[in-house]
Amino acid sequence: MALRSAGSGKVTRDPVHHPLFARYYARISVSAETRLGMGGVRDQLLAGLSGRVIEIGAGNGLNFAHYPSTVSEVVALEPERLLRRLAVEAALRSDVPVDVVPGAAEALPVKSEAFDAAVLSLVLCSVRDVERALAELRRVLRPGGTLRFFEHGRGGGRAMTFTQRGLDRTVWPRLNGGCHLARDPIAALRDAGFELGPYRRLLMPEKGPRLPTSYCVLGTAWRPGLRETDGS
Repeated sequence: MALRSAGSGKVTRDPVHHPLFARYYARISVSAETRLGMGGVRDQLLAGLSGRVIEIGAGNGLNFAHYPSTVSEVVALEPERLLRRLAVEAALRSDVPVDVVPGAAEALPVKSEAFDAAVLSLVLCSVRDVERALAELRRVLRPGGTLRFFEHGRGGGRAMTFTQRGLDRTVWPRLNGGCHLARDPIAALRDAGFELGPYRRLLMPEKGPRLPTSYCVLGTAWRPGLRETDGS
């Protein structure tokens, strides 16, 4: 998709373009809501949030139905055209105001310190520059602002980590929209200067074979500064 920059007349392209993967993801993510219990995970991820929220990599908008009524506005960033269109449709069904916008995580098109909370949901695996994306997230959160995250990454012992890294170096990112299996979201958040709160590791699916994508973490972090409790 080509986007025309306001006032400039210049045409820019979507920063992410994975149409085949987007169609595949749109199907499997909906079935995962019940089959893998993702709906319950989304409830836990978003419980207690309030005020203005920015969601990075909103996908097809499956989080929108789980935001509590204490949230006054969600700005949902999604760079992939098909997923963004589906997210817009989901936003129209949401009980809270949601504005779906294009853009890349490494250059968020919003003002600094404009949000009370941020949400990362299965997105750090696929951003091109994790360090820069998290620096941008710190920029747009107010001091003390909350970050909620649900990510998959490295896990499962030496043999599984070896498998994850091998897939990352070969076919996996090309087949799965830039996804990487062996990234460490907790280390990345710590290195980016976030204050880590409670988090727990979980397996998806909880039962059955352990897959390279199974090793997940769900938790809370904060931008350093004065903060209020948010129910987490």
